[in-house]
Amino acid sequence: MSQLNSQQAAPAMQELKVGVIGGGFMARTHADAIRRAGAQLIGVRSNGEQSTRQASAALGVPGFGSVEALLAQCDAVHVTSPNALHAEQAASALAAGLSVVCEKPLATSAREAGELALQASRSRAVASVPFVYRYHPMVRQARAHVQEGKLGRLLTVRGQYLQDWMHTVSDSNWRVEPAKGGPSRAFSDIGSHLVDLLEFIAGERIVRLNATTSIAHKQRGAVDVDTEDAAALIVQMASGAIGTLMVSQVNAGRKNALTIELSGDRSALEFKQEKPEELWIGKPDMSSILSRQAADLSPDAARLSVVPAGHPMGYLDAFAAFVADTYAAIRGEAPDGLPTFADGARACRLTDAVLESADSGDWIDTDD
Repeated sequence: MSQLNSQQAAPAMQELKVGVIGGGFMARTHADAIRRAGAQLIGVRSNGEQSTRQASAALGVPGFGSVEALLAQCDAVHVTSPNALHAEQAASALAAGLSVVCEKPLATSAREAGELALQASRSRAVASVPFVYRYHPMVRQARAHVQEGKLGRLLTVRGQYLQDWMHTVSDSNWRVEPAKGGPSRAFSDIGSHLVDLLEFIAGERIVRLNATTSIAHKQRGAVDVDTEDAAALIVQMASGAIGTLMVSQVNAGRKNALTIELSGDRSALEFKQEKPEELWIGKPDMSSILSRQAADLSPDAARLSVVPAGHPMGYLDAFAAFVADTYAAIRGEAPDGLPTFADGARACRLTDAVLESADSGDWIDTDD
């Protein structure tokens, strides 16, 4: 068995043996990033024999008969299975001494996610969560803008993450079922990205929130729907800044409209994921668009800018950069901004707070 432990040096990338648990779009996305990072993808295990055969054919690697058999051959594993399986599978990998990349949500409750984060902190393994929007160069530029004091004192925040893939009553997915997807759907799935990005760029936490949720279709096919299609939040940051966040998977025509704006007493900035090559910078006398050009970027943004300006970078580049940083951490490096299980647990805490507030109507403290 090829495991990382306290007696072994981390393997070089061409020797790093990596497995994928799960199938579908995210398994393919992870597989692409694994290969781009130079690691060896050795196999896959999905949720059953047929789905494992399909995933094996799609990824071009052997299918394993069980998760345990796959773990026994790996140095690291990527967990891309349905949400309800994340905690158990990630915990098993950590217990086996493996480094883990686990899709969000890290778990379907803040309690389980916190336990996983604690387990990871007590191990020598690297445990990361793919909040990959952190890895757009212009997100790092926005973060540097804040860190350098150019934003000034934070006054307001605004964010939205809008999709339409669940817009009609005929649209369905395993995430609709709480037994597979957990008690939250839209916020857990995409709102987690939004709050992670907000806290990452702002450099401060949401300390309390008030939320309401809605269900667009009470039934999808034969499934009674109990999980939200949309969530609207009022948030307060640690500095006292206030703002609004909107999350929806039923906004017609919106495919992946992730937008975040921070306004301070010196300037404002806005990043749109669907226009990742640009950062809007606002000032009372003049606003401007900063394009991704390495000469104009902060060191961390320039590090992630791997092709010349004018050659667009996007989601798959951000994902590959995240996986490359995870593997750099396995080698013993300390890449800045790598989202860990602690960040995954933080997103689960905020998700639980959204559900609690929507149920009670109360403001919920979130800075624990």
